[in-house]
Amino acid sequence: MKRRFVNIIEDNPVIAAVKDEEGLEKSIQSDGIGIIFVLYGDICNIERIVSRIKEEGRIAIVHIDLITGLSGKDVSIDFIKQNTKADGIITTKQTLIKHAKELGLYTVLRYFVIDSMALFNIEKQSSLIQPDVIEILPGAMPKILKKISETSKVPIIAGGLISDKDDVMAALSSGAISISTTNSNVWVL
Repeated sequence: MKRRFVNIIEDNPVIAAVKDEEGLEKSIQSDGIGIIFVLYGDICNIERIVSRIKEEGRIAIVHIDLITGLSGKDVSIDFIKQNTKADGIITTKQTLIKHAKELGLYTVLRYFVIDSMALFNIEKQSSLIQPDVIEILPGAMPKILKKISETSKVPIIAGGLISDKDDVMAALSSGAISISTTNSNVWVL
C-alpha cells in the first residue's frame, strides 16, 4: 500500500492543500490535482468535505490535528475511518500514524523544521514510525530538503511557503517527491 501511495504522489507533484470551502471548490475545478489535503473542518462537516472530494475522483487526506472536535487520540482516527471516505491522514502526532496504518489509511507525518534539533529528530522518528511520507514545513528550503532527502528512508513532501514555479522546481530538484500548497496559483502551473 505504501508503494502505491508514493507512486500516486509522484504522479501528482502538486498537491492542493485547502483551508476553506473556496479553496475546496478551486481545487476540485483545477485540472491535474489528484490529491487534496484537507486542512479545515469539524466533526459535523468533515464527512461532507471528504465526500465532495471523492465524488470528483480525487484522493482525500485529512489533517486530523486541524479538525475541530477531534482529539489527539486513536478514536479520532477511528472516527475518520468509520465516518468518512478519507484515504488517509496528516498529523504531527507519531502515535496517530501507527494507528492509522493499522486501519489501512495512508499516512503523512508533518514536521516543522524550526531548528537543528528538529532536523536531527526527523530521521530517527520517521524510521521508527515509518509513515508513508513525511511533509516538511516550510518547504521553501532547498538545502534542508536535500539534506533530509539524503538521510531519510521515507519520501518527502515539501509544504508551506511554496509560492511559485521556482519554489516548486527547487523543492522537487532537492529531493521532494511532491509539494503541497494552499496557493491556488501554484496548483495550475
